[in-house]
Amino acid sequence: TNLLTLEGFHRILRGLVRNFTEFAPLGTVLVALLGVGVAEGSGLIAAAMRLLVNAAPRALLTPTVIFAGVMSNMASELGYVLLVPLAATIYLAAGRHPIVGMAAAFAGVSGGYSANLLLGTVDPLLAGFTQAAAQLVDKAAQVNPACNYWFMAASTPLLTLVGTWVTEKIVAPRFETRRPDGTTGAVVAETASDETTARPLTALEKRGLAAAGVVALLFVGFLLLGTIPATGYLRGAGGDLLKSPLMDGIVALIFGSALLCGVAYGVAAKTIGADRDVIRGMSKSMETLAGYLVLVFFAAQFTRFFEWSGLGLIIGVKCAGALREASFEGPVLLIAFILVTAIFNLFMGSASAKWALMAPVFVPMFLLLGYRPEVVQCAYRIGDSCTNVISPMMSYFALIIAFLQRYDRTAGIGTLVSTMLPYSVAFLITWSAFFVGWIALGLPLGFG
Repeated sequence: TNLLTLEGFHRILRGLVRNFTEFAPLGTVLVALLGVGVAEGSGLIAAAMRLLVNAAPRALLTPTVIFAGVMSNMASELGYVLLVPLAATIYLAAGRHPIVGMAAAFAGVSGGYSANLLLGTVDPLLAGFTQAAAQLVDKAAQVNPACNYWFMAASTPLLTLVGTWVTEKIVAPRFETRRPDGTTGAVVAETASDETTARPLTALEKRGLAAAGVVALLFVGFLLLGTIPATGYLRGAGGDLLKSPLMDGIVALIFGSALLCGVAYGVAAKTIGADRDVIRGMSKSMETLAGYLVLVFFAAQFTRFFEWSGLGLIIGVKCAGALREASFEGPVLLIAFILVTAIFNLFMGSASAKWALMAPVFVPMFLLLGYRPEVVQCAYRIGDSCTNVISPMMSYFALIIAFLQRYDRTAGIGTLVSTMLPYSVAFLITWSAFFVGWIALGLPLGFG
């Protein structure tokens, strides 16, 4: 269908606003971040991360930092601005080179971006794009935010182990014989300018974490009571869990759990004294979404134009036919798609922006080859994550270089890329192999 006609022009004019407001990822991300904003604004997430990292024994310092980096992704960009400089300070205090700690933290935060033991804001965001793309072929297609949960949860310890090996065997030997100022010699533990970020938890912060922990346990109990019994209040018709209020309400549950735990922490730690403090946390999280809202406006139009014109379906049919004729299917096809995504990521850093462009083409194509949208999304997340740490287009790349220059005045793009390249290669090889093995065994990627 040609949109460059008078009729197509009228369709674009009439649909411009509706395309934006009805775009699936928009509401889910906004709602989820309202709750996460309270948890972040109250200090809960920062305190929990400091507790996790500071309490780690020296022998477990590296895996703890990487694990904390992976887990920090549930709070969007917090890991970049808090954990990366914090890890440098902790390593310095432990007598190790701060850049080694910074590299380990950056590998977890950015290289392991999609993995997590919990659902975060990226899950509903990508699922919305995937669902919109799948509906180009199948109008009834539904993709829930937890569709990759089992695989990503299992990937968390894998990336922690791989990242630890790379840090200790490849990155650390490069820096451990250098002083923090870049000269050669034994590392000397010195007081960093941002040492206050690694301070022990105060009594109020500990009390806040205890209160948040109690609320979290109560929330888990609420979920278990609603799902374990066959007639639980979170189950669907006939006791179904896949098509149930639990699955349909995952975004609301993310919002509610983060909100309740954040408020509990804030009241106990005295960082929240009135309802305006809760609103302030929500408002601050919305401020960070300005760029995302602009992106979504154009992504919504792009996806809708693909649907109206039929281009997505046509490209999918043609590419699927070409792949069939070339017998290019199975594990080779999945690995090829991961590599294409990893290379594309070097030139376009935003995960959501890339998927907004790629999903309308690749999801229909793979769907016609017999691969569910959830499989395509999972492969995309692997490729998108692995090369984040070496992509100058990644939005926080310049910030990491600035952190790096605190300890090495000569550091630049080359220093950061050469330091992080071993992580990127190791993650890409092991994670892709893990994914292919997971698919080959027929294990479920996530709920549904």
